[in-house]
Amino acid sequence: MQFHDVTVHPESDRLPREGQLAWKIASVAADPVAVETEVAEMIVNRVIDNASVAIASINRHSVISARAEALAHARPGGATLFGMGPDRRVHAEWAAWANGTAVRELDYHDTFLAAEYSHPGDNIPGILAVAQQCERSGHELVRGIATGYEIQIDLVRAISLHKHKIDHVAHLGPSVAAGLGTLLGLPVETIYQSVQQALHLTTATRQSRKGEISSWKAYAPAHAGKMAVESVDRAMLGETSPSPIYEGEDGVIAWMLDGRDALYRVPLPSAGEPKRAILSSFTKEHSAEYQSQALIDLAFRMGRQVKSWDDVEDVLIETSHHTHYVIGTGSNDPQKFDPHASRETLDHSIMYIVAVALQDGVWDHVKSYLPERAQREDTVRLWRKIHTIESPEWTRRYHAEDPEEKAFGGRITIRFRDGSVLADELAVANAHTLGATPWQRADYIRKFRMLTEGIVTPAEAERFLSVVQALPSLTARELPELEIRIDPARIEQSRARGIFGFQPA
Repeated sequence: MQFHDVTVHPESDRLPREGQLAWKIASVAADPVAVETEVAEMIVNRVIDNASVAIASINRHSVISARAEALAHARPGGATLFGMGPDRRVHAEWAAWANGTAVRELDYHDTFLAAEYSHPGDNIPGILAVAQQCERSGHELVRGIATGYEIQIDLVRAISLHKHKIDHVAHLGPSVAAGLGTLLGLPVETIYQSVQQALHLTTATRQSRKGEISSWKAYAPAHAGKMAVESVDRAMLGETSPSPIYEGEDGVIAWMLDGRDALYRVPLPSAGEPKRAILSSFTKEHSAEYQSQALIDLAFRMGRQVKSWDDVEDVLIETSHHTHYVIGTGSNDPQKFDPHASRETLDHSIMYIVAVALQDGVWDHVKSYLPERAQREDTVRLWRKIHTIESPEWTRRYHAEDPEEKAFGGRITIRFRDGSVLADELAVANAHTLGATPWQRADYIRKFRMLTEGIVTPAEAERFLSVVQALPSLTARELPELEIRIDPARIEQSRARGIFGFQPA
């Protein structure tokens, strides 16, 4: 890896393109380096993972709405939509929108956490959609996805967005654009313009993940992917973009991030170096914010030792700065203790998550968030006894570069009314690479079967699993078979009608 110093430059400097971060990202994307077998196999795992969570959310409201918008933009030979089969095609940017929303809706796919945080699997819907529309092979798709993961994870390692209340999908626009550049074999100049425009169009505030969290949390990455597709299209037509988008005196760093005196050191692969970043990411066994994964596993273990929840006086969670301030009591969000809060809000309340995990000993992507579950009186009483504090040691491990040290867990201490204490800690989730039961291909397939049971027929599930595991060798003609067919009677349609669905009298 090479580390690139990125600073703000006044316009009078006329920073050469070759010195700009967007150009360096584009150069990585244009590098014809081969994808390693281990990386290709992990990409297959993550395509399975995305399909699992997308099908599980097929009839959730935001997914229904996004699909309705996409279906209003039909295109023969375009891209497919989850559940609709290979014959129902739409324009690629709308497939990126609808499929990206379905993938993110349950917040149940892969993650990478460092200076920033991300769901790098959000790269896949946009890159897959363009691959289908532009008749690319499975081999080319794998190369594009490897680049998307690489660029997003490298940006996440170096540049904090949440520190300045910018939503983390600002790293996703550039990474999808770069991945599309690799997929389509575009020249550095074209990818450079795409990356800049995608970033320019995908910077937004973090209010989408604050307070009463709305359905936009699912839409935000889909919007970034859609904007990236459109940015690449315009760049291919010869259009240019705001430049230098990162380093300019009125650019993103100067006015949205660390300011005019900023210095970021961004790691990127050297020329000819394989793109391996996907191997540093990790998926979710439980449908909840990633920082809760280890704490859920820990709560399962501890909950079995508690005889009566009314005997609990207090529950303290010692954890990292990020967990405390984003999903813990450090957020100062009263909604995180509200039994009537939205699912999106409960998913971002470690107090709620730990309370339910302690009591139930299992986690279900639907049942654990039902209103009757959140409003259960004994759960509410326990929930409001839970609080978090930042531990410097857990914060250090959260940001550690050594994978043996890097951790996203914490320590839970339960104090009982009789003065006794139950305490335990867990550094990484069981499913993590260094966890008790690190996930392999069979685990991704098990998750797929669990989440699609009752929605997808067994025969269709087996057909999809057979196709996806052959992804690197699929031809362009076979790529639409990565779609999953669901009985149309099982797919809900939007009862509302928006602008795109308007029918003239």
